[in-house]
Amino acid sequence: MSFDTLGLMPELTRALAEQGYASPTPVQAEAIPLALAGRDLMAGAQTGTGKTAAFSLPLLQRLSTTTGASAGSHKRPRALILTPTRELAAQVHDSLRAYGKRLRLRSGTVFGGVGMQPQIEMLRRGVDILVATPGRLIDHLERRSADLSGIDILV
Repeated sequence: MSFDTLGLMPELTRALAEQGYASPTPVQAEAIPLALAGRDLMAGAQTGTGKTAAFSLPLLQRLSTTTGASAGSHKRPRALILTPTRELAAQVHDSLRAYGKRLRLRSGTVFGGVGMQPQIEMLRRGVDILVATPGRLIDHLERRSADLSGIDILV
């Protein structure tokens, strides 16, 4: 089986090939078609099995092929990915950027341990995908620097 057989757009399969991914892992093979079909799902697998790609690839495809409430001139994120740690938030964001490098989507991260002002400025400019840790996201919501009213996808 290859990523081409899962229904992913060419921009994503090219990015995967450039990352050295030849075929999907079991969790990717099961999750990607369901997520592309718009289904809700919950998956569990060991570290290193490709869970990030399993949710990121369909998310990127859906956002790049649809216009949501916050698409276009609006600056609100359309997808929110919550992670428990800043290290995982940074890792997920790096994966999103690598997989979606041929797409016209903007992503950003908010997590603690760093200054708020650069994050506020990033949110003000607008992103399609926001990767966040819960504590820092709550800080932004309380300061009204984050607006989640345009969220269509939650991971």
